[in-house]
Amino acid sequence: MNNKNEMIEESSSEIETTVENEHLEEQAESILVAKKEKKEKKHQHAVRLVEQAKQIVKDAHEQTEACKLLLVGDLKEYEEAKRSLRAGGYDACSSLLEQLGYTNQNDEPVEENIVVFEPKEEIAPITLKNVSSGKFTGFMLSLLGGVVTAVGLAYLATEKLGLTLDITKVPSSETLEKIATWFSTAVGLEPNVYVGAGIVGVASLAVMAIIYAIRVSLRGSKNLHFAVKQLAEAELYTEEKGNCKAEMDKVDAHMKETVTLLKMYEVLFNEQKGKLERILHIEGSKEKSSDYHEKSFLEIRDTKELLRTIKDFISTPMSQEGKLSEKSVQLLQRAKTQMDRMLERLY
Repeated sequence: MNNKNEMIEESSSEIETTVENEHLEEQAESILVAKKEKKEKKHQHAVRLVEQAKQIVKDAHEQTEACKLLLVGDLKEYEEAKRSLRAGGYDACSSLLEQLGYTNQNDEPVEENIVVFEPKEEIAPITLKNVSSGKFTGFMLSLLGGVVTAVGLAYLATEKLGLTLDITKVPSSETLEKIATWFSTAVGLEPNVYVGAGIVGVASLAVMAIIYAIRVSLRGSKNLHFAVKQLAEAELYTEEKGNCKAEMDKVDAHMKETVTLLKMYEVLFNEQKGKLERILHIEGSKEKSSDYHEKSFLEIRDTKELLRTIKDFISTPMSQEGKLSEKSVQLLQRAKTQMDRMLERLY
């Protein structure tokens, strides 16, 4: 007994350890993902979000189109089942009832051109835009900033040297040497053309780098904000599409049930057809329903009820305002109930 308890305790301990390890692994994975996203540049993050939004919308479109194709197939089966029902007993039973004195124009099935399921208001398609890194515009702006910096420094040097700089002409080599030499002396070094030119170049490049970095950073922040907004719109769009798909799935299931029901009604009408033919042959047409044999009257009444029930169902559209018609659902249930009653009486 003690050994058994020890084994149970060891098994429980192993399970707890396994669960705890799995939990720790999930936490570690979450931390790694968070660190990765933190290190990820804003533009790269924005690009990833845009691609994610595109994939979400693409999946929603594909699912919706697949549902529409499925409904087209269902509609073909439904129309074929209706034609088979009429040829397989409905029309014959209706004609026999008329010969037996039960004429009712309302028993004629109404041919309803059922439209493939479509939403009442089509969801406006969403347009997702790519994001630009801002590198090209950043480079152009930084280049302009570098040129302006170099010109500004040159102008500063001419002011200090007492020279007049004519911006409509290219400065002479002598003037450029004086400007470059002034920068080397301005930082406390010996007069040197190359050192001065290097200082101007470094200053211009520094300004270019700052402008470029600011431009790319601002663009990245803007892109990220834009991408997050697009992702939210894509999720809302797919949610609306998902609702549409859910309704189409309901119609699909309803139509499949309907096809099965019509096939069963065809069997019942075939059977009732033989019974009505027997009644007409043996008893003939009577003026009053009470003139028929009790069992014959029961068959006539049941056949008439089957005709009326299935006629009401067939003549009712299956979808209404983009959704499965509640009335059609109720009539389907009524038709199934009537069918079950007939089967119970037969068996």
